[in-house]
Amino acid sequence: MSYSNFSLDKIEDQLGINIQECPYLLKDVQPQPVSDRLKDTLEYNLPLALEIGTEKARSEMIIAPILIEVRRTLGSEISLFSGREFNIDYKLGLTGFCDFLVSRSPSQLIIKAPAVIIVEAKNDNIQSGLGQCIAQMYAAQIFNQSHNASINAVYGSVTTGTNWKFLQLVDKVVSVDVNEYFLNDLSLILGLLRAFITGL
Repeated sequence: MSYSNFSLDKIEDQLGINIQECPYLLKDVQPQPVSDRLKDTLEYNLPLALEIGTEKARSEMIIAPILIEVRRTLGSEISLFSGREFNIDYKLGLTGFCDFLVSRSPSQLIIKAPAVIIVEAKNDNIQSGLGQCIAQMYAAQIFNQSHNASINAVYGSVTTGTNWKFLQLVDKVVSVDVNEYFLNDLSLILGLLRAFITGL
């Protein structure tokens, strides 16, 4: 079993995690300015990614530039991993690859605690990625605890690149924001990602 085998309707039984919906994860998040560099990159990349129409294209051309922008605004004091193996607990099935993982450690050589954000890329169906994302978030929580880097929350997002849905895991309760955020709200998406990483 691996992360990709977890479905939303089975996550509670398989991992003992309670799922609840919430209207807004962080109500007072401040939107962040979008740099001209990111605007230009997405203006060029977005039509191409949508024409190619694959998860890989969306991941590389839309999602990665957004996460890199967040890393740049934080002075490269965080690490960003793409497509890295993240095997945490074979018995629970918490094994496999994360599309993107963000840690508060600046080290890019190995994944170090605390892991704070998991981003799962999906081609066109956010709902289908929620179970997988929650399993990865739970793995990140276990990883943090095993490295004595207990933090209050681990965050996740399932995104098509153009649509973003955010989740928060505290203890064994995951809150799923009922809202979806779109690229025309890119400054708010950047604000959410930054707040999740810095723990604000």
